[in-house]
Amino acid sequence: MIQRIQSIYLLIAAAISGGLIWVVSLWSNVDGSKVMAMDELNYFIAFIASAVLSLGAIFIYNNRKLQTVVNRLNILLNLILLGVFVYRLLTMSGGTAVSEKGIGMFIPIISIVFLVLANRAIRSDEQLVKSADRFR
Repeated sequence: MIQRIQSIYLLIAAAISGGLIWVVSLWSNVDGSKVMAMDELNYFIAFIASAVLSLGAIFIYNNRKLQTVVNRLNILLNLILLGVFVYRLLTMSGGTAVSEKGIGMFIPIISIVFLVLANRAIRSDEQLVKSADRFR
């Protein structure tokens, strides 16, 4: 059901995790070449897994509790990815002639924001269904 707001949030999170990795770079090497997520297999797999989890969560709209669990797992995956990026950022050389950090390292943060918004919308749907069941 794409007309539900949490489906829109999940679709945006999937587009960010699966689409922006092809456009923005994660960092630049010493020689000035930009490193994309496709160049690093571990990062590429994590981003694609996040996109697949987001798309999969859209299609399990009948089971809202499972949808919430899948979203939480996706948030955890993005937090791990963010932690790896922060570690990489802190261990990367700080000189401007050596390396330059890219905007692609912030993709997990944006994805986490939309996943949290989706979880809130799922929770409000669950409360609406429970309140409707009380009237019967």
